[in-house]
Amino acid sequence: MGWAAVEAAAKGRTEHVPTSADYPEDVVRRTSFVSGGGHGWRISALETPRVLPPPWKIVVITGAPSWAEYWAETLAELPPDREMIVVDRPGYAASEPLHPVTDIRVQAEALAPVLKARPGQKVLLVGQSYGAAIASIMAEQNPGKVAGLVLLSGFFGEAGPTARWLLDLGGKALKMIPRDLRHAVIEVTGQKPQLRHAKRALAKLNIPIHMIHGDKDDFAPLEAAEKLAEETVTRRPIRVVRTEGANHFLNDGPAEILIAALESCIPQRGAGWTFRWPKLPQLWPVKLGKPAPLQVS
Repeated sequence: MGWAAVEAAAKGRTEHVPTSADYPEDVVRRTSFVSGGGHGWRISALETPRVLPPPWKIVVITGAPSWAEYWAETLAELPPDREMIVVDRPGYAASEPLHPVTDIRVQAEALAPVLKARPGQKVLLVGQSYGAAIASIMAEQNPGKVAGLVLLSGFFGEAGPTARWLLDLGGKALKMIPRDLRHAVIEVTGQKPQLRHAKRALAKLNIPIHMIHGDKDDFAPLEAAEKLAEETVTRRPIRVVRTEGANHFLNDGPAEILIAALESCIPQRGAGWTFRWPKLPQLWPVKLGKPAPLQVS
């Protein structure tokens, strides 16, 4: 994603060549909505069009940089009885504003409209990487609108070795790197003092909370996520899924595996099975012809 951001900036695009363009409009389409909190920002997103409302709507709050395009394959592979929307957070890609929105509470407030569901629908809220803390606050600020929360490769203030190297490099070249990378560096370096808001939100939630994290994550260490799960007193125990062999970018692997993992976070009627993540070195092939998603978090 780092190189893609440089290339997009050089060519005047808000994103790299859109992967959503690989799919017809009735499979994956670009949409937008007006942010909450009276900010009036136009927020861009990708969604799966559905004529009839499926029983579950999966809402994804992405990391930093925040590009929904990297979820296009997952969106396209989603079964018809599920709906998904993935946002470009405020300050990224085609979403307003042009400046970074560094307060995670303001981000949560601005993204609240995406939780709107159609009659009969339930919402599974997924916070990816930096978006995990934001999603936690969104769930607490919108009681009754979220039926389950997933912290996917959650970033909680502790950067792994690769992320530290990128943050150090980005900090030294802050004025020269593209907008989205610059915003990511600014966001991530200022997150740690704000985590008390996310922890407070998690403690208040009375919904199922799931933590899915790769044990090879060198951006957001698994140990930091597990420590958060152990130390945060919640009304329900946090379910931790340790994904063997997986790195930080779970949405860059086979879509069916990630979809199955998310499906395991949705209550199954009369089912008693537990999702077990496959051994990923065999099932997580390197994708050729596509830039590696080098995210900060």
